[in-house]
Amino acid sequence: MSDTHITSVLNEARVFAPQPEFRAQAYWQDLDAYRAEHERSLQDPEGFWGEVAKELSWFEPWGKVLEWNLPDAKWFVGGKTNLCFNCVDRQVESGHGDQLAILWEGEAVGPDGPEVRRLSYADLQAETSRFANALKAQGVKKGDVVTIYMGMVPELAIAVLACARIGAPHSVVFGGFSSHAIADRVDDADSKVVITCDGSWRRGKVVPLKANVDAACELTSKIETVIVVERCGNEVAMREGRDLWWRDAVQGVDAECPCEPMDAEDMLFLLYTSGSTGKPKGIVHTTGGYMVYTYLTSKYTFNLKPDTGQVYWCTADVGWITGHSYILYGILPNRVPSLMFEGAPNFPEVDRFWDICERHKVTQFYTAPTAIRAFMKWGDEAVTKHDLSSLQLLGTVGEPINPEAWMWYREVVGGSRCPIVDTWWQTETGGHMLTPLPGATPTVPGSCTLPFFGIDAAVVDESGNEVPLNRGGLLAIRKPWPSMLRGIHGDRERFVQTYFSRLEGMYFPGDGARRDAHGNFWIMGRVDDVINVAGHRLGTMEVESALVSHPQVVEAAVVGMPHEIKGTGIAAFVTLGPGVAASPELSATLQAHVGEEIGAIAKPDLIQFTDHLPKTRSGKIMRRLLRDVAAKRAITGDVTTLEDFSVLETLQKYQED
Repeated sequence: MSDTHITSVLNEARVFAPQPEFRAQAYWQDLDAYRAEHERSLQDPEGFWGEVAKELSWFEPWGKVLEWNLPDAKWFVGGKTNLCFNCVDRQVESGHGDQLAILWEGEAVGPDGPEVRRLSYADLQAETSRFANALKAQGVKKGDVVTIYMGMVPELAIAVLACARIGAPHSVVFGGFSSHAIADRVDDADSKVVITCDGSWRRGKVVPLKANVDAACELTSKIETVIVVERCGNEVAMREGRDLWWRDAVQGVDAECPCEPMDAEDMLFLLYTSGSTGKPKGIVHTTGGYMVYTYLTSKYTFNLKPDTGQVYWCTADVGWITGHSYILYGILPNRVPSLMFEGAPNFPEVDRFWDICERHKVTQFYTAPTAIRAFMKWGDEAVTKHDLSSLQLLGTVGEPINPEAWMWYREVVGGSRCPIVDTWWQTETGGHMLTPLPGATPTVPGSCTLPFFGIDAAVVDESGNEVPLNRGGLLAIRKPWPSMLRGIHGDRERFVQTYFSRLEGMYFPGDGARRDAHGNFWIMGRVDDVINVAGHRLGTMEVESALVSHPQVVEAAVVGMPHEIKGTGIAAFVTLGPGVAASPELSATLQAHVGEEIGAIAKPDLIQFTDHLPKTRSGKIMRRLLRDVAAKRAITGDVTTLEDFSVLETLQKYQED
């Protein structure tokens, strides 16, 4: 059997055409029209992307749309622009300064309801200018990397945009990371300024952000200035000469700061993503191509239309690429209000997200499959007791979604009327790569369907040859796109080896995939999340999907485990639905169910029932911890991003049984 072959026999016959009501007001209303335009975008990328770029503002025009010298791309060569200008000032100058740009809601709910702040484009222009000038006063210059480690407060958006305004690349570190993670990223980026908060609210408790930065300052000598937003009022230490409060930094500062003209290929930001081994990779994104691509993907994937009453909500944290691209940089240029929420989806109650959707009349809702499975577990009533008639479109991001969760999302949250855009992309890609266009693409539960404009995607073998339909292989991107990463900061060799060495002449994202009989793409998980069972290669995602397709299972995580006969066996950690009791009989039923769905080779050797799976605060399952548990070895590695540390104790008890 080929080394790249991944058994993929899950069949999904359900197909949903766009609803006529949605189709009638969508940008793209016909699949044939999409196919023709997609082909044009591949054959004439200069013409296609040049037209899109002209919808945005440039200080100086580009001389050439694309220069491609594998693996290096340059887009809009010679053009000068500024992404903060296109997010903010462009809207003010076109007469829309009083329109809502960012709608923010805090976690706490008081007698008068939650804390809400509304920032117009004019507000953002003044606040980003003021803070940009404050950064300059601290010695920040064009090209200096500024580290941002904050909770989801409006000042986070202001800080990010202020950096873009003056040409200082930002490095946002997710607020769930440890002091060691901060120090590692500061050292790698050679960053001298850190922006943080005293703390952030998470389920009514304070996450000690400033204390974590203080600890990071002990681990690196690079940090010279720490600017602190007062959010929680928790007691913090302020070191004279290094630390200052945000309020003091902006006190009396001029609210006018022209946007720095940036070359299209100037670095916009660094964003660190974990590697399977070694230190985190600092992904480099530049200004022009990223701006154009996130603008267009936001517009078409979410069907964003200004002046129509839309309110868009992506539930991610700005500490991840999803928050960069689809809370701020892609949304604001489309002039649709972007909602930011500070807290957790189940605080103070499990219906918090739906309460927010109802009160703010959210029209586009974009969240992760992990969250959707949690919603399922919490029960339909938490959703159905709210009026969600404002919703027009639902989206998923972060990992492949199992078909049953997709169906629940469609029927219970979307009332069987909202199209679902299941988006596949990465930190490295900058924006959506595979996604339905909601007015044109028939959707299939579990599939991210078809490539976005300009994306030449294929499923190939190790030699780079396309494999037949319904055959597993390696996902590959064969042509450059505007928002592709430009490198790994300070590590050219790692950039080339990681993304361009396995498949000659192609970008390899590290995922296995297949295309079904209709040409739709199915992501089968990371190639390193493939289990070799007695010579058969099984994607963990498809075994998980088979388990979750059973009506009594809400969530499942599958990992490999040592097996004395097969070499590697399959361990499944399974969370059951409300009122369902774990039993040896149910375990046997689930094993048989997987056998029916995939084949006898895929039956789990171990099924461990658990109330909770170990997840990061961004909702990703930490499968490496489960591998340690299944192998009965000590749990190793950094666990500071765990959402709930009590899960560790439970897992360790399993090892003792």
